[in-house]
Amino acid sequence: MNQLHIKTYCHIKNHQIYVDGQLVFEAPEPGSLKEFMKLAFKHFKPGYAKFYKMDEISKLGFIAAEILLKDKPYDHMQPEEVGVVLSNAQSTLVTDMQFQDSIQSDADFYPSPSVFVYTLPNIMIGEICIRHGFRGEQAFFIFENFSANFAANYINHLFLSHKLKACIGGWVNQSPDNYEAFLYRADTETDKQTSITHTGNEVERLYNLIR
Repeated sequence: MNQLHIKTYCHIKNHQIYVDGQLVFEAPEPGSLKEFMKLAFKHFKPGYAKFYKMDEISKLGFIAAEILLKDKPYDHMQPEEVGVVLSNAQSTLVTDMQFQDSIQSDADFYPSPSVFVYTLPNIMIGEICIRHGFRGEQAFFIFENFSANFAANYINHLFLSHKLKACIGGWVNQSPDNYEAFLYRADTETDKQTSITHTGNEVERLYNLIR
């Protein structure tokens, strides 16, 4: 049986984007996450107008996934064979706060459906899966910190139980003061000589490459 391997990975933090540990994009000057995501979208040109309706944490995960999947590596697989398993610490806190603001005042009470729809973290996974046509296992977990062992073990179990042939895994977190994304894709194909065995230790090592 083939071993599951990490083929490529992406970090987004501090107004910078790294692929396989190499800087590929940097904002010309610090700004908000919203401004940074707009610049990144224009730079990578995914050509997906629905991007602009997403909340910021969905944009963060979406851009990381776009970078990992730009060469469409899983187009030859069945939609049910590719999954997405992500986690974070804050759920959708920033979007929740925005929605709370829209209903805080009795005088200006106006709950926004366009904001409310993003007050579940698995909506981010939904945006990625809709974009790329994935219909495999989709799961989102909340931890105080990124648990590389949990992520690796959960995805490996899906693979060993023949539920998936490939998976996008990682961590996408946004707080009022900060943000970061670490996404990777794992499968059994061995076309890339630099592929890394999918273990908790290796996932942890890659996550900590960019500080």
